[in-house]
Amino acid sequence: MADVTITVPREIVQALRLPPDTVAAELQRELAVALYQRGILSSGKAAALARMNRWEWEELLGARKIPRHYADEDLDRDIAYAARGH
Repeated sequence: MADVTITVPREIVQALRLPPDTVAAELQRELAVALYQRGILSSGKAAALARMNRWEWEELLGARKIPRHYADEDLDRDIAYAARGH
């Protein structure tokens, strides 16, 4: 599958209360957050879409009080991984 380009009409871009040089990055970040919240993207992929490292992404989720998608199976897997000394 190819990259996807989304066209945002000029009047919408102008209506955004954002500095013009931050519009593209902010929209990309908002899309990443929305897709993560809906369970459509994993945390890692959403961070990549937002062009943020894991630490920045986790801080953003915390600041917005967005719950993490972390199941018991994830915890079990992480505990097993840590127990192996990795």
